[in-house]
Amino acid sequence: MAVLSLICIGFIMISSASVEVAAVKNSNPFFYMYRHGIFIILGLIAGIVMLRVPISYWQRSGPWLLLLGFALLVLVLLVGREINGSVRWIPLGPVNLQASEVAKFAMVVYLAGYLVRRLSEVRNSWKGIAKPALPLALFVLLLILEPDFGAAVVLMGTVMGMIFLGGMRFSQFILVVMGCLVVISTLAVVQPYRMQRLQSFLDPWSDPYGSGYQLAQAQIAFGRGEWFGTGLGNSVQKLFYLPEAHTDFVFSVLAEEMGLISALIVIALYGLLVVRVFRVGRRAEKLQQFFMAYIAYGFAIMLGGQALINIGVNVGALPTKGLTLPLLSYGGSSLVVSCVMLAIVMRIDYELKQLLATGEIYPGKIADQIKQKRQKKQKSESKSKDKGKPDD
Repeated sequence: MAVLSLICIGFIMISSASVEVAAVKNSNPFFYMYRHGIFIILGLIAGIVMLRVPISYWQRSGPWLLLLGFALLVLVLLVGREINGSVRWIPLGPVNLQASEVAKFAMVVYLAGYLVRRLSEVRNSWKGIAKPALPLALFVLLLILEPDFGAAVVLMGTVMGMIFLGGMRFSQFILVVMGCLVVISTLAVVQPYRMQRLQSFLDPWSDPYGSGYQLAQAQIAFGRGEWFGTGLGNSVQKLFYLPEAHTDFVFSVLAEEMGLISALIVIALYGLLVVRVFRVGRRAEKLQQFFMAYIAYGFAIMLGGQALINIGVNVGALPTKGLTLPLLSYGGSSLVVSCVMLAIVMRIDYELKQLLATGEIYPGKIADQIKQKRQKKQKSESKSKDKGKPDD
């Protein structure tokens, strides 16, 4: 329900936010609406296909997916298409593939398999934590070269969250978080444009027609929307005042046209989605299906973190990042990968129910009871065999 609601809301808002931009840039006011509709169909088809793929396939394919993600991040630097100063897209005819979306997906699948194989090592030593740090460092470095600072932050946060949920010691977790914060702060200070973004975020109205322009226009959109909005299609900010109105800042247009109440409903839908994915992961962990659990945790952290950052940027609580709003913003790569991730979570839920129905696994106390009954049965059988033997 949450997924389909967000996809439908996204289609409506992109159709509304992109009409004027598409009319000027592409001489067709419905250009982005048609394309996003095609992306939705492709995403749903990809989700239906992935729903039929067993989870064991993903567990075996983790290292190969990691290599694929690494290859795409290298390839985008060599033949990528530059848009707004960033080289993040690989041109594939009429569409562009955003390499970072595939790379983030690949890292979660690989790390889930690694945590299953090296769980005791992760829980008891720094060695188990250091091993996945190497591919993570390579991915982050390649993302920074694009540059895609937002995707790098989401990827680092997802990996740390997965390792922490895998049983990492809290003291180790605190040290790793501090180290990542130092790295992120250094990257923000080294690049002048990132420092400028940080300063404009703290006070966008100090330079409302310069570095703070985008945030200032987003805040105007929220102010105009008030409680119930100006009405669908009546946004003023989308008329070339708010840059990227149908991509990174579609949430601001939604707040202007539909109001604060609708914006809060969208946030509630994301909250529902993330909680449900976490519950699926928790159920898998209770049933000792650790790969399923960690992959669900990873997808929940990634989707929730990306939504949190995008909404935070729109309301002026975070510095501007080039991150899409999952399932809602315009962008084929993000939408298709998000649908694939959620289809895998649905497959996990399906397989858990199948295992419970066939009696191959049992939850908590039931498993202990069955184990005790089997032990008693084995003891009684061994005693009866001993009674039947003749004395020496």
